[in-house]
Order: sequence, then structure tokens, then C-alpha cells
Amino acid sequence: MLTLSSLASPSPRRPTPALQQAAGLLDGEAAGLLIAATSDLSLVVDHHGIIRDTMAGRADLEGQGIESWLGKPWIDTVTVESRPKIDALLRDAAPGTMTRWRQVNHPSPTGTDLPIRYATLRPQKDGPIIVVGQDLRTIAALQRRLAETQQALERDYDRLRTAETRYKLLFQLSGEPVLVVDAGTRRVTEINPAAMRLLGRPQKRVIGQDAADLFDAGSLRDLQSLFAGLRVTGQATDLVAPLAGGRGDVRVSASLFRGEGTTSVLLRLATLVPAAPERVEFGHGALDIIQRMPEGFVVTDAARRILTANTAFLDLTQHATEEQVRGRALDTWLGRGETDALALFAMLRDHGSVRHFSTAMRGQYGSMEEVEVAAVSTSHANQPCFGFTVRATPRRAAPVHAGGGHDLPRSVEQMTELVGRVSMKALVRETTDLIEKLCIEAALRITRDNRASAAEMLGLSRQGLYAKMRRYGIGDLDGNDPELTS
Repeated sequence: MLTLSSLASPSPRRPTPALQQAAGLLDGEAAGLLIAATSDLSLVVDHHGIIRDTMAGRADLEGQGIESWLGKPWIDTVTVESRPKIDALLRDAAPGTMTRWRQVNHPSPTGTDLPIRYATLRPQKDGPIIVVGQDLRTIAALQRRLAETQQALERDYDRLRTAETRYKLLFQLSGEPVLVVDAGTRRVTEINPAAMRLLGRPQKRVIGQDAADLFDAGSLRDLQSLFAGLRVTGQATDLVAPLAGGRGDVRVSASLFRGEGTTSVLLRLATLVPAAPERVEFGHGALDIIQRMPEGFVVTDAARRILTANTAFLDLTQHATEEQVRGRALDTWLGRGETDALALFAMLRDHGSVRHFSTAMRGQYGSMEEVEVAAVSTSHANQPCFGFTVRATPRRAAPVHAGGGHDLPRSVEQMTELVGRVSMKALVRETTDLIEKLCIEAALRITRDNRASAAEMLGLSRQGLYAKMRRYGIGDLDGNDPELTS
């Protein structure tokens, strides 16, 4: 039987005289070794298309069932869509030239097809065919990861575009007059319709103007002090200033924020007189929009009792009507535990607003949804209250782990794959350590590094939490920490 080690050296496509001379120096065994060494997979196929010999150049190909191909038609070892390519490779094989490369897929015992790129040559007319193959599994894995990365980028882009649209919608529909001003130049960059009605000016006459020109000249010094304090400390006290043109006094509240590499000021103008009738009508329109929003919206009083909630929030809590949740505490459904909700309301009282707070919503009938909460406190109002938007967190596809390393499992499927390669004792020990570390990090992140609250959330004593933090290298602990000896 003809084998790879007994073949003469094949002639490459368009051989040069130097290559022809070098090929003449090789005997059959040397030629076979050269083919096996320069390819990931080599086959010898007779003129009937039957595989007579195989040679794997990589050790990780031995578990793909290649040895079972001997004596079978080459075309029967590939998937259905690859059969025409095998026919072409056999038909085009001729002396003195190599066929062009074609990619085919072989069914594999692992459940994932084995991609191989083949080229063929026939050293002698009507003689056996030499098949040279290149393993494409690494390239296929990179292609899958590239496709998943592209999908993740597209999801992030859609999320950012949705957030921008939501911001624009709320900004335009808000019944409170709001202006966005550049912190360095004091030039107005954005204005909502409520502010245009209050100032009595169209948008084109406000954008680009100095914000101080919108007020009476006697308030210039107070406004300069307000902007200077914002630039230095990031905070400023509310002030009352008359608008230009005798349009009445307003309360000016300013907040500093950064976005797109620039620092801006959010100016909120609250009139000291009853609102105009059209603003009341606009407010009703805004409430109707909020009720139809696809994200949860809820308002509570200072005691965390729900005052109003939209339909999306009712869906998250598995209720049919707003009356079923009105008057009940928000933390009945919001938060993974009592400490989670307490941390959220504590940050609201301390800072006035919260963004990107990751938590969970518990439905009335046992559902659990990972959510992201943004909240604001209106402590300056006659009746202090809190407003919340609740957005479901998108579920991302798990990343593909190529190769056969000993990374700790992230799912049941990956843990099953490690069985037989890692001892059960080591696998259980390392997985337990990983879960403990992830739980501690999550608890510290939820409680904003409040270690006493994190210990309570995890059901540990404070000393037990510190011992595990030291073991896993979490946080900044030393022997002088007073809580270690408490």
C-alpha cells in the first residue's frame, strides 16, 4: 500500500530550476517527512477517492477521529455542503501543478465541525493523489470572536443612541425651564421649550449668547460669583435673579457636569409666580409620555412610599394597576436585599442624584430582573420626593474561550469541559474561591465599599469578611485598621 513516507517529492506549482534540482535530491521517505512537517494534515487518496493513509502534523488533531477515515471515501468524511469542493479537488488534481485551496468542514466527535483548507496534487498520471491540509480552527475562533465583538459594539451603540434620544425627549418635554451653558465661556448651548416660553425668545436668539445677558444687568455680579464657585468647587448656592425685559424673578439652580470632553452647567429656572396655563397643559402631555415610556418610572415621597408609577414599572413588579402599588414602599420590589435599597436612598439624600445604580427588581410572583436605576431628589420642593427611572440591563453573550487552558469555569458547560483535565478536588476548590471573591466584590460595589453593610448582606461577621478580603487581596487592609480589632 502506498504511504506518505514512500512517495517521491511532488512538483510544486510552476517549479523553478533550483527547486527541481533540490527535489531530485530527496528520496521517498524524505519527501513524505517534508509533506507531513509542512502541513497540519496530509492524506493519500487513490484514483477511486478512497483514503489510503493519513498523517496529522499537530497533536491536537488526533482526537478528531482522523484515524477512522482510513478505507473510506474522502467525500464521505465531510459535511454535505463541502462535497462539491471534494469533487473539484479530486477532478482538478494533475501532474506538475497544485489545485487552488478550498475550505471544507469535517464532522467532529466534539460536536463542532473541523475546518480544514485543502490543496491536492497528483505526482503521476492515474496515480494516487496527495492531499495537503491546513487547520483553520484558530482562524474560525478569531472570526467568531470578531463577529461577537461587532455585535457587542452595535448593542452598545444602540444603547447610547437610545440614551441620547431619551435624554433629548425628557429635555424637550420637561415642564421645568432648563438651559445648558458652557462652563468656560458662559455661552448657552441648549435650551428647552419651557425655557424659551419663560424668556420670551426663540431658540436662535438664545443659543450662543452669554447666559448673563438673559438676566437683568443688576444680577451680573451674583451670576459671575455663581459660575466662579461652580468652576472651583463644583457647587453653587441657588440665587434669585430678575430676568431681562422685566419678565419677573426666577430662582436659579446650577449643577456642573462633564460630557464629551467639556464641562457644562445645567441651569434650572423656577418662576416665583404661578405657572402659565399652557405650562399646565404641557405638564399633562409630559405625564402622558412618561406613562407610555418603555422604561420604568416611579415617584416616591421622602418615606419611600410610591406616589405614582408608569406602566413599564407595573410590568416589572407584575401588577395590573397603579392603585396596587400606590402608597407601598418602593424597596418592597427594588433591591437584592434591604441593604441594597438603603444604600440607594442614602446616596440620594447625600448627593441629590444617582446614576447607573445596578440592582434587581423582584416581581410580585417571583420574577427577578437585573436593572439599572437613575434617580434624583427634589429636596428643594415644598413636598420632598424622589424620582426613579428603572431600565432592564441587557444580557450579553458569554465570551468564547479558545484553546484548552485551565481557566476557571464561568458556566456549567465550561465546567463540564474541564472534567477529565482537572481533578474534581481542584476544580471544586478553585470554583468555590472564585465564587466567594466575586460575591465579596459585588457586595462591596453595591454598598459603595461600606464593609459593615457588605458583611451583613453576605451573612458574615465583620471579622470573617476582613479575613476573606485579606485572603483574596481585595481592598486595602493592614494590621492597623481599627475595624479589624472591633
